Amino acid sequence: MTTSDQEPRRDPLLIVGLGNPGPSYAETRHNAGFWFLDELVSGTDAQLKLQTRLHAETAKVSLHGRECWLARPTTFMNHSGRAVQAVSAYYKISPENILVAYDELDLPTGTTRLKFDGGHGGHNGIRDTIRCLGTAAFHRLRIGIGHPGVKDAVTPWVLSRPSREQELGIRQSIGRALDCLPEFLDGNVNEAVKQLHTDG
Repeated sequence: MTTSDQEPRRDPLLIVGLGNPGPSYAETRHNAGFWFLDELVSGTDAQLKLQTRLHAETAKVSLHGRECWLARPTTFMNHSGRAVQAVSAYYKISPENILVAYDELDLPTGTTRLKFDGGHGGHNGIRDTIRCLGTAAFHRLRIGIGHPGVKDAVTPWVLSRPSREQELGIRQSIGRALDCLPEFLDGNVNEAVKQLHTDG
């Protein structure tokens, strides 16, 4: 194969799922990002390993031919950026090659959306990630968990377990996001966005 016949080199990607560590938080809405990462890992032979200095559990995998680092922060949600920054700096992954999955109050339960750049929308994990990276120019997978309807009820809402029906909707939406991941990994971000938004 000549050089001209080779596929263009694609930089490694970092995929991070946000959540709170510990069994008391494991089944809460705020851990939807962890749920996504766990589903992703379960489809591979990888095992997340603790890297204390990076404030995360990490694994290296090849997904659809692309080298990826997976990370599950061991910090609490409000300090997620510490892990994202540490892992990305250590493996020399630029912000535009980072995908952060997290729970989104402003999307109905059962809905997922991809976006690039933008504000934090009041999400403390994204707020801290933007602060630590020094930029908002990274990809986000927003996993809808719905809104309780009252601002004062937001904290207990995100830190509580969804109903069985709501959890099913969240997990089904995560499945649809995983179905769109190959397009994203191939660099066809707009196609992945289109497919995900069409599927719900």
